[in-house]
Formats: sequence, C-alpha cells, structure tokens
Amino acid sequence: MNIALDATPLIVPSGGVRRYAAELSISLAENFRGDHIWLLSDQPFQLPARKLPNLHAGLGPRTLLERRWWLWGLQRQLRRLKIDVFHGTDFMVPYLNRSPSVMTLHDLSPWMEPAWHHQANRVRNRAPWLLRFGLATMLITHSQAVRKQALEKFRLPSSLVNVVPLAASSIFRPCLTKPAGTPYLLYVGTVEPRKNLPLLLSVWRALRREYSLDLVIAGRFRADAPQIEPETGLRLLGLTPEEKLPELYAGALAVIYPSFYEGFGLPVLEAMQCGAAVIASRDPAITEVSGGAALLLDVKDERAWLEALRALVTQPERLRDLRAKALARAREFSWTKTARLTREVYEQAIQRFRKKP
Repeated sequence: MNIALDATPLIVPSGGVRRYAAELSISLAENFRGDHIWLLSDQPFQLPARKLPNLHAGLGPRTLLERRWWLWGLQRQLRRLKIDVFHGTDFMVPYLNRSPSVMTLHDLSPWMEPAWHHQANRVRNRAPWLLRFGLATMLITHSQAVRKQALEKFRLPSSLVNVVPLAASSIFRPCLTKPAGTPYLLYVGTVEPRKNLPLLLSVWRALRREYSLDLVIAGRFRADAPQIEPETGLRLLGLTPEEKLPELYAGALAVIYPSFYEGFGLPVLEAMQCGAAVIASRDPAITEVSGGAALLLDVKDERAWLEALRALVTQPERLRDLRAKALARAREFSWTKTARLTREVYEQAIQRFRKKP
C-alpha cells in the first residue's frame, strides 16, 4: 500500500499533533514493511530522526499553481506517487474527492471556546465544510468521548468514525535515579489558555506556604499563553527535549494536568508510563485514557485540588498506589497497536471509496 500523511504538524517544534504525525509515520513504516509511507506538505519539514527505507519525504509545490496545495498541489503529488490513501493528520483532507482520504479529528476544542485558540480559524471554518461535503472518506478520533462529540456536532454516520487511541513513545519509562533537591510538582505540555495553568499556580502557591515544594513547567509557550512571572520555587523550562522528559516525570512528586478539555491527553499517558502519580481534571477523554489510574478532580474546584495535593504530600502510600496503577494502565497502549488500528481504517476508507455511487 502507498500511504501519504500530511506532514505539516512536523513544522512546529513540539506538541501532541507533531508527536502524532512523527510516531505514527515511524510505526506504520516499522510494522508494515511492504508499505511505502510518504510525508507530504507544502512547507519545509524534517523527516523523523529514525531512518527507515520505506519512510519518505515528498516534494512540496513545484509550480505557482501547485502552491494552492489542498486544491491542486497535493492532488498532483498523490497522482505522481500513486498513493492509495491520504491521511490528514490535522483536521484536513484534499478539497477534491478523487481518492480515499482519512481525517483525524483530535478534539472539538476549536468549536468550543474561541479564547482557547487564537489561530484556529482555518480549522474552525474549513473542517465542517470538508465533512459536510463528504470529502473525508473516514474519520479517526483518539477517544470514544471525542467520537461521541463529533457524531453529535457534525451529524455524522456512526460507521464513518473510528476510535484509534494514541500511545506514549517507548522512551517514556520509569527512571530509578531519585532526583536531588526540593520535591516538585510537574506540568508538561504546551502552555496555552486551555490548559488552565492559573489554577495550578494558585494551588501550588498555597501549598508552598505549608511545605517545601517547587513547581516545574516544561513546555513551549504559545503566543497566547497566560503570562507567568518568575518567582521563587517556580522553574519555567520552556521547550524541553523529549529525552529529558522521562526523568522529569519519574522524579516528580506528582504530575498535574488541570486542562479544561482534551481529546486524549497524551502527557497523562506519558507520565503514567514513567510510573508517575498523576492528578488531572475530570475530563471525559482523560477519564477514558487514565482508566482509574489517576486522581481526577473537578476542573473548577480549587479547594479539591489543594486538599488532594496536601494529602499526597502527607501520605506517601497513596503515591505508591497511584504509581503502580499508572504503570499497569500504560501497558495497554502502544504505537504498534495504534499503527495497526490506523491501517485498518485506511483499508476501510479504500473499500468505502470504491463503493461510493
């Protein structure tokens, strides 16, 4: 099978969609050696670091006409490479319905709260149009929660949408070295309005009046990120290399993820795979992914977060229990499984396209 994936998420240095495009392309190439996996974009990008003979980078626009990428340029590339199915890894598929395509709907946040996304107009305006006119042969969501939301909002046939969970990279594993210095709480992820970091900062400041406890925030600050001023005990690491994250996760007293809304919550799974104790918001997708292995709280109940963290500081046995549950739950996910389920969707898309009137 010749498979093309939208490589545009690879132009940004971090984020869940970037990891999705990178890890999925690698896993497809590793697990289906007879397939050729092509990464295509109208913007310059780098192939994932792992070199595989059946993972290729396609050319971008060659002519002025091809710069109209989603209308003409991409279509010409798909014909040149004899692609069997195209996968839009970030809410997009070609504007002309000339070959099978799969669209990934990571979540419905672009349509929920405008303040969460300062640059989501393209997705917000175009994705519903692509769905309305049937330009996506099949759709993928990463959780049952988002699948249900998508079916309701876009009035889609249930047979059109498949759930394919994400996975954490194999580099995320328990680290036996115990960190020196002050214990710390940890947040990992893009710093943006939807992640609700003002609540985390408020709770940490209250705890710091009672206990010696730092807060570490590791992630790229988006242009619309809430302003966070330096203060004693607060470590703002910014964009952090992936290879440094496992030690950070494993060494944290607890990993905190108070997001208002998620489509999956990949940092939660990464933390659990490192054996970290996780406290997160009671979001439907996070609830589904954590599977009872994280402590989940009302996203607006600051007092509950404070009491839960105070209990973990004073009762280490609760931490041990959460960490054991986290490791057991994380074993249920893998990129091999994700690649296999995704390829099954590709096969369904090809069959569905052939049967269309």
